[in-house]
Amino acid sequence: MWQLYQFPLCPFSRKVRLLLGEKGIGYELVRESPWERRDDFITLNPAGRTPVMVDQNRGQTLIDSSAITEYFEETVEGKSMINGTAAYRAEIRRLVAWFDQEFYYAVTGPLLFERMQKRIVHRMSPDGGALREAMKAANHHLDYVDYLIDHRTWLAGATMSLADLAAAAHISVADYLGGIDWTGHELTKGWYSGLKSRPSFRPLLSERMETIQPPPYYENVDF
Repeated sequence: MWQLYQFPLCPFSRKVRLLLGEKGIGYELVRESPWERRDDFITLNPAGRTPVMVDQNRGQTLIDSSAITEYFEETVEGKSMINGTAAYRAEIRRLVAWFDQEFYYAVTGPLLFERMQKRIVHRMSPDGGALREAMKAANHHLDYVDYLIDHRTWLAGATMSLADLAAAAHISVADYLGGIDWTGHELTKGWYSGLKSRPSFRPLLSERMETIQPPPYYENVDF
């Protein structure tokens, strides 16, 4: 069976887990704190980042969330998350990159550093100014999601895709860390509520990061 090296608030691991859940692929979670830079983990992935997937029986190691999701798209039939015409697939990949890069560097990454890494690794308090900037950026990004949902059924178009899974993965981490103000974002809230109700998403909502608790509404589908 596949083993997935991850930690509960890794948005890239969440993206992979959502894809695996939608495709019905079994796997075992292995808790990995990449900031500890364990020698065995660095041997698996010299970059020292999660997620990493390992199938010891096959002697396979998959590294990087984009490479992992593409691998399972190519090797597992059914419930394709990168589908449709070439133009539609390009739009899916564009939006995945948007959330993995733009949203991460402006929102998820700063929130993780200020609210999680500073607390667990550095034993420091978060920077209020940095948190306000991340929340301000989150609001702008949700404006964009509102626009997409107002013009499309799902983020990339008519069907749910990896773009929705990537966006939900990042937003869920930001929401856990108290970085999302849902006021005025009813379209995004409705889309996200639908994703939260899916079987693939429920395991993520029940997990907790040690010493860090999410807002009271975090696990609720109707919030």
